[in-house]
Amino acid sequence: MPKQCYICEKKPIFGNTISHAHNVRSRKFNPNLQSIKILEKGTVKRVSVCTRCLRSGKVQKAL
Repeated sequence: MPKQCYICEKKPIFGNTISHAHNVRSRKFNPNLQSIKILEKGTVKRVSVCTRCLRSGKVQKAL
């Protein structure tokens, strides 16, 4: 399963870590994904959804 949100397709982005001595290293920022069961078109699916989509109510959790 890719590190990508099922709803908004948010995925890892790349940036730099810069120390006080200005040593620059590459790093990756991963989205905060939660694996949940959602209800989609009457069927239950287990997908990875970011916390932003969960909090804003863009998905309906399966009970």
